[in-house]
Amino acid sequence: MSGDAKRLQPIIIKRIKKGGHASHGGAWKIAYADFVTAMMAFFLLMWLLGSTTEGDKKGIADYFASPLKIALMGGPGSGGSNSILTGGGRDLSEAAGKTDGGDGARTEKLRGAQTSQALYRQQEAERLEKLRDKIVNVIVNNPKLMEFADQIRLETSPDGLHIQIVDAQNRPMFDSGGAVVKPYMKELVRAVGSVLTDVDNRVSLAGHTDSAAFGGGFGSYSNWELSAERANAVRRELFAAGVPNDKIVRVEGLAYSQPLEPLHPEAAINRRISIVVMTKDAEERANRTYKAGSFDTGQPAEQNLPQARQ
Repeated sequence: MSGDAKRLQPIIIKRIKKGGHASHGGAWKIAYADFVTAMMAFFLLMWLLGSTTEGDKKGIADYFASPLKIALMGGPGSGGSNSILTGGGRDLSEAAGKTDGGDGARTEKLRGAQTSQALYRQQEAERLEKLRDKIVNVIVNNPKLMEFADQIRLETSPDGLHIQIVDAQNRPMFDSGGAVVKPYMKELVRAVGSVLTDVDNRVSLAGHTDSAAFGGGFGSYSNWELSAERANAVRRELFAAGVPNDKIVRVEGLAYSQPLEPLHPEAAINRRISIVVMTKDAEERANRTYKAGSFDTGQPAEQNLPQARQ
């Protein structure tokens, strides 16, 4: 009987009902918001592309292709806009490549000219440094010229490369009171001249003496004439080395007006020849000074110098 009662007991099954739509929750809202944001960005992009001129598009493309080049030098498709991205102009409706004719265009042209000048000066300075190294190598690689290494000085300045050949106490470039280059110095001068034939820069020459009195008084031959004749003698040696006369823009004598050692004006080092490979700016300044002077005869400066005595 007890066994039958057990068999007749009801079996209770509990079923847990899940809430309706619980599998979705709020995730659909986030996905929908992302979709709407993406569509908004897409339509904004399409509107911008539709309202941007071809000049702007080309400028933007060029900028991302080579941003450094466009920032420094500008490039194809650049217009007159005030934006750091070149192209287009002030009005988006302007035609492709149309430039601004106002102050913006003039400013951009000025910046472009300044950038070009700065780039040219940098390249010119690099060429002069290479020239300096080449002169050093010519001297170092020639045992005979190495004997005179202490008599040549090289330095660069805004005016160009300064090459100074100075007298030593026991090894002068010229005889006392003379303007004929010593045989052992000709090789050094001509070695320098052979290097100068490879550059396009113009050259100026200046002769210098010490302060020792020379000449018999007012109106007589003096250190001024002597220094000019010595500079002209070096010009002839450079010409013999292959430097054409039209590359030399000035030959002058400065006597003892610019000593290397002002405290010792009679020192041998003050007797020297200065050869300046001029920068373009220095050449233009020299031409302006020459043309503005009352001594302008329309002839090369070297023809106004006294001829060297042979």
